Amino acid sequence: MTTANPSPAGAIKRGRSDTQSVDRHIAARLRERRTMLGLTLQQVAGMLGITYQQLYKYEKGVNRLSAGRLHALARALGVDIGYFYEGLGSGEPARPTARQGQMLELARSFAVLPRRQQEALAEMARAPAGVEEASA
Repeated sequence: MTTANPSPAGAIKRGRSDTQSVDRHIAARLRERRTMLGLTLQQVAGMLGITYQQLYKYEKGVNRLSAGRLHALARALGVDIGYFYEGLGSGEPARPTARQGQMLELARSFAVLPRRQQEALAEMARAPAGVEEASA
């Protein structure tokens, strides 16, 4: 009777490294989306019923996301689960395009404005775009 040779240690370490890089990629996409929406850690954590510290650990890639939690995050952030995997396997970390970078900067700036200024700015943006205010 013969036994199969166990996997070389290098293959195991490489597999672990690949898994960790996927975790880091998903964590970066999570943080990017939250920031793009102008949401705080506390706001998103509240939507999920978890502490902001737990969400912070997800965003840093310290704690892994379960499939169920990833699904809940996708729903809370208004994206498909595939969003978190976009750019994965390209050999380098996902980097926002120049346009996405501008949108992120705009979202961050908009989020810190007082509500009255946000409303005025939104109205200014709707006018040239020919978009009417969405009814709430």
